[in-house]
Amino acid sequence: MAAAGQAVALGLVAVLWGCSGPFLRRGAAGLDEALEELRGRGHLRQLMAQIRFLSLNYKYMVPFLLNQGGSLIFYLTLASTDLSLAVPLCNSLALIVTLLTGRILGEDIGGKRAVAGMLLTSLGVTLCVAAS
Repeated sequence: MAAAGQAVALGLVAVLWGCSGPFLRRGAAGLDEALEELRGRGHLRQLMAQIRFLSLNYKYMVPFLLNQGGSLIFYLTLASTDLSLAVPLCNSLALIVTLLTGRILGEDIGGKRAVAGMLLTSLGVTLCVAAS
């Protein structure tokens, strides 16, 4: 039963990581325009303006916090999960979820090559799970 709970936790991590990526890109849109007036005024000032822009932007902060929640679940799950299975499983499934979420949001995911990559990734994850 513990293995099923671990699989659910790792699947949740993949979904949180995968779904948050496209939303983080959307939330960070407009950052360059907001910083245009600070060009040439020092790196520290630009860094502080970026932190302010992103931390006050809920469209960025909500996916960021969900992503960090996924990282926390991943960290906690690693204590009881085989590392050689958890890392490839989470990262490869997060890639697939990222591509699917991006596609749902209307992003160009790369066409047939992206679909082939998702299928090959799914096959590799299946082989990893079956071998353990």
